[in-house]
Amino acid sequence: MTTRRSLAGLLLGCASILAAGQALAADKVTLRTNWLLYGSHSIFFLGIDKGYYEKQGIDLVVKQGNGSSNAVRLVANKDSTFAYASASTMLNLAAQGAPVISVATIDATGTDAVLVNPDSGIAKFKDLEGKKVLTTAGAGVNTLFPVAAQNAGVDAAKIQLTSVAESALVQSYLQGLAPAMLGGMDDKPAEIKANGGKQPVIFNYADYGVYQPGYAIVASKDMVRDNPDLVRRFVKATLQAVSEAKANPDESIQSLINWSGHVADEKQQAREVLDVTLSILQSPNNKEGRLGLNVPADWDSALEMLKKFKDLKTDQPASAFYTNEFVPAKLD
Repeated sequence: MTTRRSLAGLLLGCASILAAGQALAADKVTLRTNWLLYGSHSIFFLGIDKGYYEKQGIDLVVKQGNGSSNAVRLVANKDSTFAYASASTMLNLAAQGAPVISVATIDATGTDAVLVNPDSGIAKFKDLEGKKVLTTAGAGVNTLFPVAAQNAGVDAAKIQLTSVAESALVQSYLQGLAPAMLGGMDDKPAEIKANGGKQPVIFNYADYGVYQPGYAIVASKDMVRDNPDLVRRFVKATLQAVSEAKANPDESIQSLINWSGHVADEKQQAREVLDVTLSILQSPNNKEGRLGLNVPADWDSALEMLKKFKDLKTDQPASAFYTNEFVPAKLD
């Protein structure tokens, strides 16, 4: 006969086995970043260290990327589960048929810019005509460059965009191969200064009428349809990590250093980059003040610019390319 004590022990043992099984069943998730690891990416490593992803049943691996368009394509072809990528680049690819969608926005406004050597004599956007400007193939910053140029009264055809490898971009700029480069003002000025260059003159696209969401969390449409619970858990953990990074940015940078092999000497550069991201978590159009929200007005603006200036052909509204289904009204 089974005693109460033995029955209780049996139930406890079953509960332990079940708990162990649940722990082993954590979802393996790969996040692809837009570039080689930099300060803004520390948010994801902080989320790992704080246990936010683990609490949501996620075993997260962060992999470096090589351009937003490449990161988005890796999500589209199921190589990666999610991507942190330029929202406008994702929108452009999705409108052309890539089966991807934004499930949250992190950088709520764009940081795309032309970065100019202060000793080049280039004082305004118009001065770029006839000059060489460095960039990287597949970089999100390329997408709306012609829009910023046109709005500035510049003939983009008179500017020679020259692609180099991402790993060589800043060094090529510092070596004087061109007087200017395209890059995010969130990370590239800090990298330039860290490598001995002067603070660049910045022509921010936003100053030339380019209003757009910045960086989004991108998922495949199949994932959203077939495993919405995983998407919801990933978005929640990520936004918790964003909130934690806002409160403790130095701890976030330390997580990046611990996980990525960055040396302590790079801490200041990484912190400068993270600070830019943390300063643009809310779009002026985000009247709800809701972290992670895909703001309709910003996506509408980005789509209209792509259609007008990049000849993007689509009959779909901007709302077809993002969803706020997984963005919590508030974080626990």
